[in-house]
Amino acid sequence: MDTIKMPERTYYAPHGGHPGQGELLTGRAVFTEAYAVIPKGVMQDIVTSALPLWDKTRAWIIARPLSGFAETFSQYIVEVEPGGGSDRPEPDPEAEGVLFVVEGELTVSLAGKQHVLRPGGFAFLPPSSGWTVRNTSCEAVRFHWVRKAYEAVDGLDTPEAFFTNEQQIAPTPMPGTEGRWATTRFVDPADLRHDMHVTIVTLQPGAVIPFAETHVMEHGLYVLEGKAVYRLNQDWVEVEAGDFMWLRAFCPQACYAGGPGNFRYLLYKDVNRHAKLGGTRRAP
Repeated sequence: MDTIKMPERTYYAPHGGHPGQGELLTGRAVFTEAYAVIPKGVMQDIVTSALPLWDKTRAWIIARPLSGFAETFSQYIVEVEPGGGSDRPEPDPEAEGVLFVVEGELTVSLAGKQHVLRPGGFAFLPPSSGWTVRNTSCEAVRFHWVRKAYEAVDGLDTPEAFFTNEQQIAPTPMPGTEGRWATTRFVDPADLRHDMHVTIVTLQPGAVIPFAETHVMEHGLYVLEGKAVYRLNQDWVEVEAGDFMWLRAFCPQACYAGGPGNFRYLLYKDVNRHAKLGGTRRAP
């Protein structure tokens, strides 16, 4: 399969703060029955959360399972000051996780080994793996933490933990796009042990997603770099680096990338499992 080389990549990270009394209230935040847009200007100090058993840490919780909306995952942007972290970071023994660093340096310990993640660093952490995390540097670290209840399948092993950096992976272009639309994949799509994919999508200036994708997968899309006009359900929405889009299943989506640089976003979706059936089952 063809791959393409990438220019230097950048990663937007929020720093919080608080708007002044003289600023206008009007903004781009919106929540609908099909999607939500949380723009970077919303990620201020007063909307952060402290996490139990985490030291010197705060988090912007930008997605969580919400009945009737997106129900499969949660996503945090976590900020850890020097010396902070946790020896018991994940409270749910059935939760798998992905960490993706956007600023600073994060040390993840697993099975007696330490793994240092820098911007673009990626970790997949299976359920009950006993990982710990610490900021041993002299600057704050900021990273995304995607959490999902792992859906085990009889006959399939649980995937093992791994650590990498997106800058070591060449993006794979979409067919017929000449590299204008490409995806950086951390997991082989044919590996059905995995029930979620976290990838990075790159669109060059002027590139498009040329149809309204409408599918069962839920999405979290965090814009790492650039700007675009995104089609969400029946609306066209301008987005830029630092914005987050949260999509329920079957929300139509498409995109026109702006410029002058690449438009890139971190993407979550649930994959590789049967749809759960609800309702009352009749006895045989």
